[in-house]
Formats: sequence, structure tokens, C-alpha cells
Amino acid sequence: MPIQPVDKIWMDGKLVDWEDATVHVLTHALHYGTGVFEGIRAYETPKGPGVFRLTDHMKRLFRSAQVYMIDIPFSLEEMVQGAKDTVRASGLNACYVRPIVYRGYGEMGLNPLNAPINVAIGVWPWGTYLGDDCLENGARLIISSWRRPDPNVLPTGAKATGQYINSGLAKVEAIKGGYDDALMLSPEGTMAEGSGENLFIIRDTTLITPPESAGILMGVTRHSVIKIANDLGYEVLERKFVRSDIYTADEAFLTGTAAEVTPIREVDDRPIGSGSRGPVTKEIQQTYFSAVKGGLEQYADWVELVD
Repeated sequence: MPIQPVDKIWMDGKLVDWEDATVHVLTHALHYGTGVFEGIRAYETPKGPGVFRLTDHMKRLFRSAQVYMIDIPFSLEEMVQGAKDTVRASGLNACYVRPIVYRGYGEMGLNPLNAPINVAIGVWPWGTYLGDDCLENGARLIISSWRRPDPNVLPTGAKATGQYINSGLAKVEAIKGGYDDALMLSPEGTMAEGSGENLFIIRDTTLITPPESAGILMGVTRHSVIKIANDLGYEVLERKFVRSDIYTADEAFLTGTAAEVTPIREVDDRPIGSGSRGPVTKEIQQTYFSAVKGGLEQYADWVELVD
């Protein structure tokens, strides 16, 4: 999806003009993928732009950085404020927010420890990740031939830039095959997650989602949906399941900052349930969208207002 430029990007503590937010071609992260990042959304609310679970996302950024021995040269509070400042400077009521911490220019080679650390936060308008039709009617997916890496090969619990080349392989395979996206298996062959989303299936109104031990990223949206589902009276189980379980599910959906709550209507050319968005998915989806836009008091602390 093309990026639409805005006025400013936050780089190393300062707002700079969009066209000046550049890095050297010999930046370490460009060559070795040595960076960590987050995907966050700001939504239009009755009180102005509100960033959904901003602090929780930034906390995960710091956890990812710790795994990769990257010392972020700003505090959590400074990163949160930097995101708010960037959203404010954009003049946008709703946008995607991308903080990134990366090894910069000055060192080359596999040892990253001497490379400088740079930080940036960009925002831009970004609509529905898989398209409005998928939000309404569900996405068509395949189970990719590419699997998620073993957590002892790459730390799947960290959101690192280089690791997403694995997701890109799965996404391209799906798009080339005429599908909207891909699901990926864990190294042991159980279901893991989408190319950039967490996975839920529903059976007899019980939600089932793969656990952390399946090699998934512990999504902030995933956590939000579990809370919402429990509050609506649904049981949620975190356990491993196999591909035939999703083929025979009553409903299924994806969650993620970009994908939000996207129903799944088909996997590997097999319709899921009725082949359209199911009633439980619809209820959770509608509650989620009300929550992120500041419409539900019980989730008000999830929405961090820019002003």
C-alpha cells in the first residue's frame, strides 16, 4: 500500500521535514536487519486523535530491543510523547504510527554492538490493511509453504525488522496465488499466525488462539480481543491446533494493528463455516471498533489522546 507523505517525522528526538528523514546507504540495519519496530494506529475520537494502546506498544518495543541488545536512547515516556507529537504535527485525525529503532551508519559486519542506535517515528494515512471487502465479507487465505522460524533460530516474540522477510515470502506466495494473505505453521506443524496477524478460530462460540509456544508474536490487538471476548461472555482458549481444525471451524478471524479484526471466509479453497463473517466475529469486531474510537467507557484507558 503506497505511503502518503505528511509534513514531519520524528528522528532522534526532533521533528524533521518528511523529505529530510533519510539514512545513509551503509546503515547497518539496511544490510543486516538489525532493528525493532512497532505498528500502532491513531483513530479519530470525539476528543480528537487517540492512539490505541500507545504505551503498551512502546513497552513491547523496549522488550524487543532488549532481546536484540539494543539500548534505546530515549525513555518510555519520551517515546510515547514523541509519537503524540508526530501525530499532532501531521494534522491527521487518524493514521498509522511506525516507531523504529535501528542500528545506524558507522559500522559494518555481523557484530552489531558498535553500530550507533537511531530512533524514528513516522505517521501516515493508512486505511484497511486487507481492504474494506475483507472486513465485511472475510478474507481468502492459503496456508503458506513457508513456516515460522523456531524461536531458538529467531526470537519470534520480538518484533524485529529482519525477521519480517519470512512474512514477506508468505505474503508474496499468497498474492501470487490470488489470495488476500497467508497463514503460517509453526516449526512443529501446528497453526501459528498470519503473515502479520494473529489467528483465532471459533468452535461452538469458544474462541481458540495459538499460544506463545507456537512461535507467535504476542499481539496487542490479540490481547485486546481476548479481553473483549471474555467481557462479552465467550470462553477463550490458548492452545495449539492443526490445519484441519481451521478447515472445520465455525468461524475464524485475524487480528492485528493493521488488519484490526478481519474475518476469514476461506482457507485453502475451503469455506469456513457459512463462508462469510460469522455472528461471533461480527460482535467482537463491532465492539473492537467502538473501543478504539473511544466509544466504550470500559475501554477508555486503551485510547491515549494526543491532546
